[in-house]
Amino acid sequence: MTAHDAFRDHVQVVGEAAKLLPETLERVAAELHECLGRGNKLLACGNGGSASDAEHLVAELVGRYRDERRALPAMALAGGMATITAVANDYGYENVFARQLEAVARPGDLLFAISTRGNSPNVLAAVRAARERSCRVVGFTGASGGKLAWQVDVLVAAPSKTTARIQEVHILCMHIICEALDRRLLAEANR
Repeated sequence: MTAHDAFRDHVQVVGEAAKLLPETLERVAAELHECLGRGNKLLACGNGGSASDAEHLVAELVGRYRDERRALPAMALAGGMATITAVANDYGYENVFARQLEAVARPGDLLFAISTRGNSPNVLAAVRAARERSCRVVGFTGASGGKLAWQVDVLVAAPSKTTARIQEVHILCMHIICEALDRRLLAEANR
């Protein structure tokens, strides 16, 4: 694939996402706003590039996205190498996120479970652990949704089967969620 092909593919996938996802993203932003308004937190997990997306999102919430506002409670479950390797060693890699959820998730928290194919065993185990703790779950996947699609409250399915395009749409969607959340927080502060 040439650079021109990659750009063309990106534009096509983002264009399709623009038709399919705006209402879903507004719903996710509303859920996140409600979660934070109750004093709960966002937890996010994924592998590889999806782990980086989880950390990126958390940085936007704990720091700021664009506008100055209070720090928001959020945690990426892939951020601690010592924790990841200890849990993987003692409980298996499938449990690296679920074990952390067992430690920090509380009823009313929100989990963003990110898996481009929707079939990552450790992300699916995280969803089960979140459910056991009465957390809501938003899934970020590719077009098929995989097993994750049937286990979440809200699904953000990037309209592609190509990992790179899926991840590009995911980070755009996360930025859109941050913008919508900030808009809600600003409106709340101005009441």
